[in-house]
Amino acid sequence: MRAFIVRPFGTKQDIDFDAVERDLIAPVLDELGIAGRTTGEIVSQGNIREDMFRLLLTADLVIADLSIHNANVFYELGIRHALREKWTFLLRAPVDDVPFDLLTDRYLRYDPANLAGARAALSSAIRASLDAADHDSPVFRLLPGMRPQDPSTFLDVPQEFREAVLRAQAINLPGDLALLAYEARGFEWELPALRLVGNAQVEERDFDGARVTWEAVRAQYPDDVEANLQLGTVYQRLANLTESDLALARVTAGTARRKTDRSEAFALQARNAKTRWVQAWRAVPAERRRAVALSSPFLKEAYRRYESAFSQDLNYFYPGVNALGLLTVMVELAGALPDTWETVCDDDTDSKTQLEQCRRRLASLTGAVDLSLRAARERAEQDGAENPWLDFGVADLAALTSTRPARVATEYRKALAGGQEFLANSVRTQLQLLLDLGIRTDNVNAALAEFPAERPAQTEGRVLVFTGHRIDEDGRTKPRFPKEMESVARDAIRTAVQAEMAGTGGVALGVAGGASGGDILFHEVCAELGVPTQLYLAVPAEIFIPQSVAPAGPAWVERFNALAAKLSTRTMQQSEDLPGWLAPKPRYGLWPRNNLWQLYNALDYGARRVTVIALWDRGQGDGPGGTQDLVDQAGKRGAKTVILNTRQLFGLT
Repeated sequence: MRAFIVRPFGTKQDIDFDAVERDLIAPVLDELGIAGRTTGEIVSQGNIREDMFRLLLTADLVIADLSIHNANVFYELGIRHALREKWTFLLRAPVDDVPFDLLTDRYLRYDPANLAGARAALSSAIRASLDAADHDSPVFRLLPGMRPQDPSTFLDVPQEFREAVLRAQAINLPGDLALLAYEARGFEWELPALRLVGNAQVEERDFDGARVTWEAVRAQYPDDVEANLQLGTVYQRLANLTESDLALARVTAGTARRKTDRSEAFALQARNAKTRWVQAWRAVPAERRRAVALSSPFLKEAYRRYESAFSQDLNYFYPGVNALGLLTVMVELAGALPDTWETVCDDDTDSKTQLEQCRRRLASLTGAVDLSLRAARERAEQDGAENPWLDFGVADLAALTSTRPARVATEYRKALAGGQEFLANSVRTQLQLLLDLGIRTDNVNAALAEFPAERPAQTEGRVLVFTGHRIDEDGRTKPRFPKEMESVARDAIRTAVQAEMAGTGGVALGVAGGASGGDILFHEVCAELGVPTQLYLAVPAEIFIPQSVAPAGPAWVERFNALAAKLSTRTMQQSEDLPGWLAPKPRYGLWPRNNLWQLYNALDYGARRVTVIALWDRGQGDGPGGTQDLVDQAGKRGAKTVILNTRQLFGLT
């Protein structure tokens, strides 16, 4: 989160406003973890009006000091109130009278002679302001039809960062995307960068990584439509339907103005209801499935929400196809099970009459879906765009309505030619659902015959991430890893790896760098135990070896070269310098970045499968990406950590 302070500069009317920022506001913002200050940070650039306007719009929090009548302060406050609906905080010392138009606003009063004494009150007041759901801008309070600007549209993400995201996405590196999302935190352009990465993570199906990224967006903007729609999808894929429903409710409650957003939210809510419906009957004995499926209230709920999604946007054929499928199930089961149907009819109308109404609705919906698909096909042909969902939508419509199984098979054959494995698996699941309920069985069997055989489920072993100290260089005053302790460290690493191998699924992979000491020992131990490992290098070997291997002696260089010759190797960057966009990040450098890069790539396999093994003296205060930070982040993401305490292992004081 970033702040912008609007205030007079220098000493005016016996108040040192520079001291007010330095001794009151800045310490509180530091305590709250909020970055950003005044235009004084950018004054050296010359004309600051453009930057000032941008900061007034894009800063998460604006703090305005109204102690004296200062035209610039009032002007900037007015701009902020007109652009953003909340998170504008006012404070003042009792000097000049408050202007009439601001008399009703709340202020924090401070004593210029006792700035430190006001810190606790300011901290509490800012926290309360950030937690408040209502508007603090009088413009938005008095003109409820006003809509705030989206600040992210006014912030430019560095081109280098955009290229890094595209590069990671192009070669399918979700771990690199997660690292980029972490590194974007704290920059002025954080929000659009998180959106960029979050969308890429969803496209790459890294749902756990996407959850972290989109939750970071929503933490700043709880009602953000894009964040809540994406979290609705992400939580679905993570099988957390409750959180998915809560995210989607924020959209359907009225924050979404575009019909496409509301349609998407209704469709995702319908998918949740459909999942609950399938859970209600899938596990019951086959002879009772149809009755349980028809009687479940989730069937009607899912159908109605899909229909609502389709009616919001008739160009969005996907919910229309799904609504048609569920209504087909309802009509077929109601006709076959009249007694069960009668128990689920929701009013006093004759059950036969209601069934006839459903049949008429089915005919009407079939025509609407067919027209929507035809229109989508025409648009795709005009634009020259490919839409694999469209091909499957046409095939699904044929499966539900055609009387010729051979035609159905042809449509699915066309759709499957695109080679979209994820889409194919999703569609196969829906077809199997119809088959399990005995709906359109001839068509469904013809369709399923076109699908390739399902891949067998793979055993999920654990992924080990190693981090640890290098061998001490000669003359080190405070030992961390004396060279005579190599065998002790090797035995400790071996014991830790063997313990992980003994668990369910064993160990699938080990990840570590290539430094002398712990890294190389880890790779060697894993090779002896038959565990495959990957070598992660911060920089190319010709740069890495002189810094991180050679100081321990030529024997370690030979061991490194032997590992590099046979291991799969990834290199993070081509030089020691951080990318230009990342260089301003405080307390950050090449080696912390390397640690986090390894961790995030391991977490791509699923946090519950990851174990971080740290050969570490538990030293504190090594900053972002240091061993302490690495262990903490792994724990927060749900990974297991194993600490091999070198003070105890090596008998160090």
